[in-house]
This record gives sequence, structure tokens and C-alpha cells, in this order.
Amino acid sequence: MPLNAAASLYRRSLKLALDWAVHRHIWRGQAVYIRSLFEANRGVRDPRQRKVLLQETEKLLQSWKHPDPYRAPTAPGGSKYERNIPAPRLPLASQSAPAH
Repeated sequence: MPLNAAASLYRRSLKLALDWAVHRHIWRGQAVYIRSLFEANRGVRDPRQRKVLLQETEKLLQSWKHPDPYRAPTAPGGSKYERNIPAPRLPLASQSAPAH
């Protein structure tokens, strides 16, 4: 399993765990467990076995995907996204009016 593929799977699994447990004190225990699973397979050198591990992890992530993933309230798709947007700054009337 290439390093960047494993790192990508690790990040995705942490984000997926955060979708299920929004509070950090709950999520932290899950993150430690996920890390231990990845560390247990760190020494795998056989490319075929790495590919199998990668595919199994992908399947597991798909099966645990949250139906309504957590989004920060101010992020796109969040409940507060673009709420109370500041009014655009318009040019002052004295600056845009032609001089007499």
C-alpha cells in the first residue's frame, strides 16, 4: 500500500469517525483505536497483501459512511452558511458623482 494511499485512508477514517462522534472527548478514543489498526499493518511489505488491505479498508469505510455527515455550521452546506452576510461596500455618492 503506497504511503500516500495509507495516509489518505487514515485521514478519511478519522473524519468518518468524527461524523459519528461530534464531541472530541468521545472521538479521541476512536482515533487512538484507528491509529492502532493502521500501526498493526505498518510492517506489511507484500504488494498483494497491501492491495487487499487497501480494498478491505475502502469497503469498511463505505459500509460505515454516515448518512448525514457532520459539517461545520459556517462551512458550505452548514446550517449557518452565508447567514447574515455583511452588506457589500458600495462606493460613496460623493466619490462617484461627477464634479460640477
